[in-house]
Parts: sequence; structure tokens; C-alpha cells
Amino acid sequence: MRFYFKIFLLAVVAAILIYFFWPFEKRIFDQKKAFAVEISDNGVVFHAITEKITVSEFLAEENIALGEGDYIFPALDTKIFPGSKIAVRRAMPVGISVDGQKIKMDTLGITVRDAINEADLILSHADKINPALDSLLKPNADIIVTRINFEEITLEEDIPFQTVEKEDKTVLWRKKETKQKGEKGIREKTYKITYTNGKETNRQLLGSKITKTPVSQIEVVGTKIIVGKTQTGSATWYVYGDGLTCASLDFAQGKYLRVTNRSNGKSVIVQVNDSGPYGKGRVIDLNKKAFQKIGDIGAGVINVKVEEILN
Repeated sequence: MRFYFKIFLLAVVAAILIYFFWPFEKRIFDQKKAFAVEISDNGVVFHAITEKITVSEFLAEENIALGEGDYIFPALDTKIFPGSKIAVRRAMPVGISVDGQKIKMDTLGITVRDAINEADLILSHADKINPALDSLLKPNADIIVTRINFEEITLEEDIPFQTVEKEDKTVLWRKKETKQKGEKGIREKTYKITYTNGKETNRQLLGSKITKTPVSQIEVVGTKIIVGKTQTGSATWYVYGDGLTCASLDFAQGKYLRVTNRSNGKSVIVQVNDSGPYGKGRVIDLNKKAFQKIGDIGAGVINVKVEEILN
């Protein structure tokens, strides 16, 4: 009886030693127990029953292939156990058009923002992105980044000066003199310029101010007349030309004459460009425009004084 009891004790001790010192993996392998595993493949979740030991073996069993840029967690050589969760994120090919070039890449991102960040692109608050940053990525998506930049510039522009004419009795008639030389002014204009992908697309005027006031140019026109030969008599009119001209027999063509209506004192200066008149007592024939300045055209004939201008 003692002998059998010793044999029993030796068997128990041997079993305990085998359990603790036999390799853990070997025990699992020997057990050959199946268990459930959850896998998420790019967001699609399903469950499977497996007896495989590592993630890699499980994927092979389920015919799940990984692309070069795909991401898996946990790693392929990780041991799996009941209730393990395996996540696969597929690399998605996208293109990003930005700064005159197109970046082609495989991204693990979910949104456009993820792809932009993965490409290490820095965006300004004004840049426009199409599709929008929070849009979900689609395979072979073409993301367009439009750069929007702003700049403020200040430009100067000339302000033209005015020319003011004044009569001067001390200066001979038809003579002009500059009493004050004109100077251009300066106006500063500030613009906000919008650049789209480096090209100016809008210019907005923000403000304008005069930094230098223009100086008017003052021209004096002489009114002093030196009189030569004088005549009195009748003046008639005729229709010829649009200027202030006249016909005379006593003064050479090209000469300037001052003709004064003796009844009302009105005067006009005319230039001789024709010969006449030939009527008795008539000393000058004014064109219609000149006649109207000193008399009523309906009168036909008026009494005048004709003065030769020497200067």
C-alpha cells in the first residue's frame, strides 16, 4: 500500500513540474483552442474564430493582405489572445496641388486636414482648400490649395497744378509772363493688395492723403495797347470764318485793330485777313462774329473808331 502511495505522489510531483517548466507557447499550441478576434479593416469591423497564435498568421488565415503603406496595430509578430482587437488602416493615394506643384502621396489620414498635415504643409488663415479640410478622403482625391496672401503698399502720385491767368495793364497786349511757377503736389495712397497663388487679383484703396499741396502757376496776360493810326467811319459785316477777323483797305493783312462802337463804347480786337469794304464812308468790314460783340447784327451798319495796334 505504501508503495502505491509513493508512486501516486511521484506522479503528482511530475505533473506539477511539467506544467510549470514546459514552454508556455507549447502548452497553448498543444491546447489547440479556438477563440474570437475582432478586426477593423479601414473602419469595417468583423469578427473571426481562430486558433492562430500571431497577428501575421491570423491575417494569412483570413486572406487579409497589407499594402506597402498600410498600418496595422498591433504589430504582425504580436501574439493574439481571446478578445484581441486588430486594426488595419489602409494607405490612400491622394494628390495635393499647391505652390505650383502636385504632391502625390499615400496617406493614412481620414480627412483632408490629415493629408495636409501629413504633407507638412503650413496654411494661412486665408488659404482656400478644396475639398474642405473636414471632408472625408476618397481614393485618388485631388486636393487643391489656393494660396491667399495680403499686402499693404503706399504709392505716391502727382497732383497737377492749376494755371491761373490774370490781366496786367503794365504788360503789352498779347504778351504773357509767368509771375509764379507752378509745382506739382503729391498724394499718398495706401492699398490692400490680394494675391492668389502669387498673382495680384484685387487692389482695394484703404486711404489717401495729400503730403504736398500743389502750387498754382500764375500767368499774367498783358492788356497794354500802344495805338498807331486811327480812323473813324462806318462798319459793316459779312459772313466769313469763325475767328475775329475783318477786311480793310488801309491796314495790311495780318495787322491787329481795335474797333470800338462809338454809340455804346464796346470794343473788339480783330485781325485783318481780307480787303474791303468798298462802300462810301465805310472804313472796315467785320465778320459776323466780331460785329456781334459790339453791335446789333440787325443794324447792318454802325459808327466805329478803328485803332491800329502797334505792339
